[in-house]
Amino acid sequence: MHTRHLHRTRDIPHHLLVALAAGLPSTIAGADERRFTYVHESTVHAPGEIAYEQFVTWKTDRADRPGFNRVDFRHEIEFGVVEDFQIGLYLPDWRIEWDDNDSSVRFRDVAVDGILALTDPNTDGLGSALYAEVKLGDELFVLEAKLLLQKNIDRVVIAWNGVAEAEWEGDGYDDDKGVFGQTLGASYEINPRWLIGAELVHEIEYAGWSDWGDHFVAIGPNVSHRREQFWITATALFQVSDMANESDFQLRTIIGFDF
Repeated sequence: MHTRHLHRTRDIPHHLLVALAAGLPSTIAGADERRFTYVHESTVHAPGEIAYEQFVTWKTDRADRPGFNRVDFRHEIEFGVVEDFQIGLYLPDWRIEWDDNDSSVRFRDVAVDGILALTDPNTDGLGSALYAEVKLGDELFVLEAKLLLQKNIDRVVIAWNGVAEAEWEGDGYDDDKGVFGQTLGASYEINPRWLIGAELVHEIEYAGWSDWGDHFVAIGPNVSHRREQFWITATALFQVSDMANESDFQLRTIIGFDF
């Protein structure tokens, strides 16, 4: 799509082109290379692009369950459908969980999501998008909506998500609640291969749509590495609130492949 500009480079000395290229920010992170694992960026795949993402989230150290550990697995295939819109299909999510008294392996859900980009963080100053996800599992039904905002400043990307979720669980789906929250991330591109940053997660439950719970807050560093057709991003979160039924530490890793 840039061929209409190629003929102009013949009139520019080679040494000047090299100097200009050296002075430009070396940003290679795109819609298919996530800088964050808890925060969604506002960019989407171009039409026809396909990517696979493998999520692994380990949670441990709960005050109310000695020896608690849980590992969640998600497998997503993303498709660029039309300009500014992509969908994601999640293969069956499942988890391994154990503590000092018990252990289990179980299927959680399947899901589909869609992201509609509204503005571009590179050309419009502030990027924005709308995100929607539906999960359906064994005695589980979830509707989730997010507002995605993103600001790009040279090598730095700052992204914020506002989250609203409705959940129905249990026999007859009679255990219902709302979950409201926000995630915030900042990432700095050291070079085209390595990025470092931090993420924050804040959530509060609204049990039975009538009773507000405690605020859960976790924060921690992240790192991302990327190659031509492969990338990996990991975030370690530490709870800074005081909720006994939430993990004090969690580690999420996402591995992505482009096709």
